[in-house]
Amino acid sequence: MFSAKKNIQNILKILLILGFGYFFWLMLKITLEYIPLKSDVSFLMIKQTEVEHRSEYLYFFYTHVYTSIFVLLTGFLAIIRKDYGLKNFHRNAGKIYIFFILIFAAPSGIYMGIFANGGLLSKISFVILGCLWWFSTFKAYQLARQKKFSGHKQWMWRSFALTISAITLRMWKVIIVYLFHPNPMDVYQIIAWLGWVPNIILIEYLITKKHI
Repeated sequence: MFSAKKNIQNILKILLILGFGYFFWLMLKITLEYIPLKSDVSFLMIKQTEVEHRSEYLYFFYTHVYTSIFVLLTGFLAIIRKDYGLKNFHRNAGKIYIFFILIFAAPSGIYMGIFANGGLLSKISFVILGCLWWFSTFKAYQLARQKKFSGHKQWMWRSFALTISAITLRMWKVIIVYLFHPNPMDVYQIIAWLGWVPNIILIEYLITKKHI
């Protein structure tokens, strides 16, 4: 019985790794579209007003895009290392994850949220997301420094739930566009909230039930 349960857990872990690998590759492909630095490709095609009239916009955009891909990878690697006893690896990956979020990814994300597509509702959502992302990561860092590792773990899970909004947002976009064909600006208003609110609700449930 125990062996069967262990085998199921191992299969689920493999599927999780494969699933993350697939979506990470998709995110990496999006990031690579902006290398070398380009201001007229992909997402930036619909942000030409900001590009042309706000000289700082591209700096914040590139900062967010280039650092977020490392945040996504190091966050996931820090999670799965637990099953392989790689304590030092977890600590080092966690340091990279925290540093990039607090200094680069979250602040630049907040700035970009101010100019998000979809009107006021989208702007509010992305700014809240960026602030919660920064705060949850800082709280995790603070608790680790205090050696309160149980609380640190919970806040890191909250942080990572917000990190993967980059993936879940795009998943929801594909589903909503495929099923309902809404106006593009309406899509932004919907996925701005769907991208992260269900993630954080799920994590809070798992924390409350002591599953993580």
